[in-house]
Amino acid sequence: MVINSTIITALNNFIGWRANGQSKNCKRAIAGLLFAALAALMAPSVSADYQQKIDVQTRADDRSGRDIRYQYRVRFYPQYSFDDAYSVHAFAATGDDFASSHNTVDDGDVDFFYLRRAYLRHSGDYGKTEFGVIPTYKGRVSSSGLSKDGWISGIRHVRQFDNDSQFEIVVGQLDNLNPARALDAPDKIDYVELEYSARMSQRNSFEFSLERMTDANFIRTEYRYQINDNHLVFTEWVKQVANSQSKVVLGVEGELVFWQQPIEYFSYYSYVSNDFGLRAELTEDFIDVGNGFSAKFSADIDTLRGSWFVRFDHVDSRSRVLAGLSWKL
Repeated sequence: MVINSTIITALNNFIGWRANGQSKNCKRAIAGLLFAALAALMAPSVSADYQQKIDVQTRADDRSGRDIRYQYRVRFYPQYSFDDAYSVHAFAATGDDFASSHNTVDDGDVDFFYLRRAYLRHSGDYGKTEFGVIPTYKGRVSSSGLSKDGWISGIRHVRQFDNDSQFEIVVGQLDNLNPARALDAPDKIDYVELEYSARMSQRNSFEFSLERMTDANFIRTEYRYQINDNHLVFTEWVKQVANSQSKVVLGVEGELVFWQQPIEYFSYYSYVSNDFGLRAELTEDFIDVGNGFSAKFSADIDTLRGSWFVRFDHVDSRSRVLAGLSWKL
């Protein structure tokens, strides 16, 4: 298969783009992304089916002990499907951290956009297999799981069973946490995950996994209970095998209706031991260890074809308020 050079040029120019020397604003980043997407859509058709997803977010970040920051995020998910079984996927995003993909506007630093994942997927009745620089998750992202913006260099195999259960094994490398080097070839195996998940009934489901990462061994469990169509409660627990360090999460999520407007909510209490280590810092938007509480509300804005969100986090003596807008293109 020969892929049109217009697509390659546009995507490579954008995915490999990084502001050097002086700060660029978010308009240039988004304009570059939209140009790449437009070039792909306008290019002559190829034997593979091309699809893409783009989500854009702007937010204000008001954290205790620090001036308010205005940030933006762009996530780009291109995909080529060759048939019902084989597909190639990639993921590029703003930000220069494993667990965050936001750039701060006019902070004097450069604005980043890196290709963080590129992998081959084979899907079938058995489940799926992914090989390359793969996502940190197989489906839904848990509060105790690794960040959605992260990556693992290796292979994932998910075996689906007939009784609403599945087994997952992931083997690879997690040592490289710099987005600029996310696609570097792995030179050792330091990440192993074995997970069994099952739906016990229409309301109950659980996960149990053994993990080897960040030079430590962990046990992780998760239980979810669907109260009704609109509300769900969950609990998650991660423990280091060698000591008593752990992370505990108790939460609830669902949908409320105010003045005929559906509003999604997500709220949880968490505790992270002081010496739990890097495993905690690699989760989504980590703030600090100790006792914490988080609550997020979001709803669609039909006139903007987007949504708004508000989030509050408090961990021991530190607090944070996030508010912003999101669009899926």
